[in-house]
Amino acid sequence: MPNDLSRRTFFAGAATAAGALRVAAASDRVRLGLIGCGGRGKHLVHMAKLAGGAEFVAVTDAWDQRMSEGEQAIEASVQRYKDYRALLDRQDIDAVIVATTDHHHAHISVDACSAGKDVYVEKPMTSLPMQGHGMVAAVKHYNRILQVGVQQRSTEPFLAAKKAYVDTGRLGKVHMVRTVWNANGGYLEKPPAGMETKPADLNWDMWLGWLPKIPWDPKRYFNRFSYWDISTGGQTGGLFVHMVDVAHWYLNLTKPLSAVALGGIYEYDDGRDTPDNINFILDYPGGLNITFEATITDLLPPESADIVFYGEGGRLNIFRGHCRFLPAGGGPAETQPSGPEQTHMGNFLACVKSRQTPNANVVDGHYGAMACHIGNIAYKEGRRIEWDPRWDV
Repeated sequence: MPNDLSRRTFFAGAATAAGALRVAAASDRVRLGLIGCGGRGKHLVHMAKLAGGAEFVAVTDAWDQRMSEGEQAIEASVQRYKDYRALLDRQDIDAVIVATTDHHHAHISVDACSAGKDVYVEKPMTSLPMQGHGMVAAVKHYNRILQVGVQQRSTEPFLAAKKAYVDTGRLGKVHMVRTVWNANGGYLEKPPAGMETKPADLNWDMWLGWLPKIPWDPKRYFNRFSYWDISTGGQTGGLFVHMVDVAHWYLNLTKPLSAVALGGIYEYDDGRDTPDNINFILDYPGGLNITFEATITDLLPPESADIVFYGEGGRLNIFRGHCRFLPAGGGPAETQPSGPEQTHMGNFLACVKSRQTPNANVVDGHYGAMACHIGNIAYKEGRRIEWDPRWDV
């Protein structure tokens, strides 16, 4: 698949310099282009508006209706492009938000870097293990800012809990991290009525991109999580990536030693090829296991998502909206307050101006995605998978 640093070098040097000049003044608004105008793209438009300091000037999507929806979310008239490369050719855009399906993340991000744009790319950063190498190289070669959309790194209670329990040593040595995310009904989404025929203004071949060309498949388009090639394993690339990233961040981890996995399609034998039930165990250096479980065969919402750090100094339960620390020696439970998600987008916009490293950088993004990839390989091959040094960046 395309991931070539030389594709756009004919103007990249000038564009990079121009981009740095455009956002040099702290009072400048970051001019943004939106690549991918589906649900996640519209959500990130909202986050950028709440964060402030940004101006959207262009959108692109394979479906005209989605571009209209993106423009409505922006609440201003913007230029529309059917081909993302035309958006990247604009010299007045500082940065782009890449909110496409997973299989487009890597090559569009590389193209954006080579066009002199900074990048906010949705998670997982990659859909294949070796894509991270090209992205890391592009960010370094073109001196770009790249933020991965694992927003826990910028939000409460995660920041407060890390400071209170991890950085102080109160949590102590951790030997087990259990992650669970069940009951996510979005992974069972069905195509809207009337989509048996492809909309005339939807460029299906463009949406497929580098994947094999197949006839219109509304389920594949409207529920990508059912398919490996566009969703990085379904629940693993969509859910585990958030949770393992928190473990990597808190415990200063990069790569696991090995992974095993079990699961399958136990209930929804509806043409999907990603499991509706999945369990991972990842083994890390220093005597640490990180586990993951996810099911969509139980849609009861209470207690459906959690990250649990089992430390020698206590137990930390944390995820969006909740944090509880139980000291090992006894005593009352401690909690930390929640905070707004837009701070992750705010961190990105601030780094575009300051040229500081963002909270979820490209190397973090590679190793977070690789935790999903190695577990996915173990599941597919039905055996323990050892870390391959070729995956190092």
